Amino acid sequence: MDLSGLFNYLNGLSSGLPVRFPIFIFNGFLFFLYIFYKYRIEKAENISFIDLLWRVFVTGLVTTIISLFFQLINILLGNTTLTENELFRDFIYIINLGLLSTVLISAFAVFRRLILYQKSKYLITVWKIFHYSLLLSLVYNVLPFTFLDKFFDYYLIFLIILGIVLSVNMKWVAYLNFKQKWKSILLVGLALFYLSYFTWTLSAQAVAFNNQNIPFTDFQENVFILALLAFVFLYTIFSLLVILFNLPTSSVFEQKLEEVVNFQKLSQSIQTEQSEERVYDILLESSVSTVFADAAWLELNNESHTSYYTHKISEKEIFTIKEHLDKKNVKGILDQGTDRIKNVNKVLNGIKGFRFRSLISVPVVVKNRQIGMLALLKEVSDGFNKEMRKIIDSFANQAGISIENFRLLTEALENERYKEELKIAKRVQDSLIPKKLNSNGDFKIVAFTKAAAEVGGDYYDTFRINDTKTSIIIGDVSGKGTSAAFHMAQMKGIFQSLSQIELHPSDFMVKANAAISQCLDKASFITATYFLIDKESKKVCFTRAGHCPTLFYNGSRDKTEYFQSQGIGLGILRNEEYKNYVYVNEMSYSSGDIMVLYTDGITEAQNSKGDEYGYERLEKVLHKNSKEEPELIREAFINDLYDFTGTDAINDDYTVVIIKFV
Repeated sequence: MDLSGLFNYLNGLSSGLPVRFPIFIFNGFLFFLYIFYKYRIEKAENISFIDLLWRVFVTGLVTTIISLFFQLINILLGNTTLTENELFRDFIYIINLGLLSTVLISAFAVFRRLILYQKSKYLITVWKIFHYSLLLSLVYNVLPFTFLDKFFDYYLIFLIILGIVLSVNMKWVAYLNFKQKWKSILLVGLALFYLSYFTWTLSAQAVAFNNQNIPFTDFQENVFILALLAFVFLYTIFSLLVILFNLPTSSVFEQKLEEVVNFQKLSQSIQTEQSEERVYDILLESSVSTVFADAAWLELNNESHTSYYTHKISEKEIFTIKEHLDKKNVKGILDQGTDRIKNVNKVLNGIKGFRFRSLISVPVVVKNRQIGMLALLKEVSDGFNKEMRKIIDSFANQAGISIENFRLLTEALENERYKEELKIAKRVQDSLIPKKLNSNGDFKIVAFTKAAAEVGGDYYDTFRINDTKTSIIIGDVSGKGTSAAFHMAQMKGIFQSLSQIELHPSDFMVKANAAISQCLDKASFITATYFLIDKESKKVCFTRAGHCPTLFYNGSRDKTEYFQSQGIGLGILRNEEYKNYVYVNEMSYSSGDIMVLYTDGITEAQNSKGDEYGYERLEKVLHKNSKEEPELIREAFINDLYDFTGTDAINDDYTVVIIKFV
C-alpha cells in the first residue's frame, strides 16, 4: 500500500483510502511477525544459550543476504532510469524495512528467554510492563490524533529506559564455558553487524526520501521499531561486553565446576559403583582432572601387600621416586610426616632423566586409619599450590567416607545374605527334625528343641526297627551355627541308615564313629546316646558317646537317678581304637518309669547371677511331675527352665526328650 500511495502521489491521483492506511498495514505486519516469532521461540524446549544466539545469527544472515542481493541488483543496474525511479527505490526500502523488522522481532523473542532465564518477581513485572508497552505502541502508531505526536519522545524514552533496565540481566553468561563464550562473542558480534548494516542502509534511504519530499513509511517515526531497535542494540552490546569481561575467568569457573562435579561423583560413588576398586579409580580420575596433573598414583597398604592404581606413570617410576626420597632422607612427602619439605623440585631434579618436577601427596583415611596415599605429579616446577592441595585433601577425605560407607553397605548386604541363608538352613533343619516320634506301644515320647541361633547342632530321632524294637538317639554337635547344623544333618543320615540294619548298640556306635569321622573337621565331634528299646524283653539297651547322663525315674521305687555310663564322643578317636571305649548298658523297665534325654544346653543354662540350672533342678522337676503325662512333664521342664534364666534368650541349644513307659 505504500507503493500504491506513492504511485497516486506521483501521478496526482486519489486512492480513496485514509492517509494512515499504509501505516496500519505495516503495524499489522509487525504484530503478526511478533506473534510468529514469540510462539516459535517459546515452543522450542531444552534449547541451549548458543542455540538461541544461533537463531538470531541465522535470521540476521538470511535477511542480510536478501538485502545485499537487492543492493547488488541496484549496483548492476547503475545509473539507469529504473534505479532513479521513486517506486523502485521505495520498493527496496520497504524490503529492507521488513527484513530489519524480522531481525529485531526474532532477536526480541530470543533475548526474552535469556533475560528471564533466572526469574524473579521484580524482573517479571518489569518485563511485562516493557512487553505490553511495546505492543501498545503499535496501536499508538496508527491512531489518527495529531495531539498524540507531542508524546512521541516521552513514550520512546520510557521504552528505552525499560530496555536499559532489562538489558543488565546477563546471568546466563556465567553458565557458558570458555569455548561457548567464544562462540557467543562471534554470534553476538555478527548480530551487531547485521543491525548496524540495516540501520545505516535504511537511514540513508530515509534521508534521500526526505530530501526529495517523497512520502514513505518512515521507520524513524515508528515508536515500536525505534524502541525495539534501541533495546536489541543495547542488549547485544551489553552481552558482547559482559562475555568479553567474563572470558578471562572462564577457566577458573570451569575448574570450580569440574571440582564440584568430581566431588559429587565421589559422593555418589557409594550408590552407583559395585566395587571398592571403582571408588579408587574415581578418586584417581577426579583428582587428576581437577588439578590438571600429568600423572598420579594411588597406593593402598593391605595387610599382606601394597597395591597401586596408576595414571600415566609406571610402578618402576614410582619405586624410583621412593628410593630417591629415601636416599636423600626426605620426610613428609610420601610418608606424610611432620617434617614437610618446602621445595620438592630440587629433590626431583636430582633424579637423572626424570620427567616430573612437582609432587604432592595426601593420605587416604578410613575410620581414623590410613589405608593408603594419593600422589600427583606435574612435569613443571611449582605445579601445585595450596588451593590445589586443599582440593585434593577434600577429595581424599570424601573418598575415605565413600569407602567406609561402601564397606558398611557391603557388610550390611553380606549380613542380609547371611540371614537369608540362615533362614533357608533353618527351614532345611526344621525338615530334618522329626515331626512325629515312633513308638512300639510300650512307651509315650515327646520332645522339645530350641536353637540358640537360627540353626543349631542338637539332634534327636527315632526309628521303628520292627514290631518289638525301636531305636532312639539324642546328640549334640560341638559348636554352634551352620557348621553344627550341617554335621547334625550328616548324623541324621547315619542314624537312619544304620538303624535299618538292626545293629547292636555297640556296633551302631562303632560304625557311626567311622562314618562321621570322614565328615567332621578335626576340631569337631558329636556327643550322643543310642537306645534300643525291646518291647518283648521289656529292656533298654543303650550306649553313651560322651553325652549327658540319662535321667531315669523308677516308678516302683519313686526314685530318680542318672545313668553315669562311660564313653567318648564320636569323631574324637578316628580309628579302630574307638571300639575299646564303647560301653553297653542294659536295664529293665516297667509301667510308670520315665527316661529324660537332654543336651548340656539345659543343665548349663545360666540366670542373671551366673548360676547354672544344673542336674539337681532337672531331677526335682521330674520327681515332682512324675505322675503326669509326658506332655505336661515337658511343659514343666520348659517353664521351670525359663523361670530360672529369666529370659527367652539362650546361649546354647535346648533339647529335651521325655519317654514314659506305659
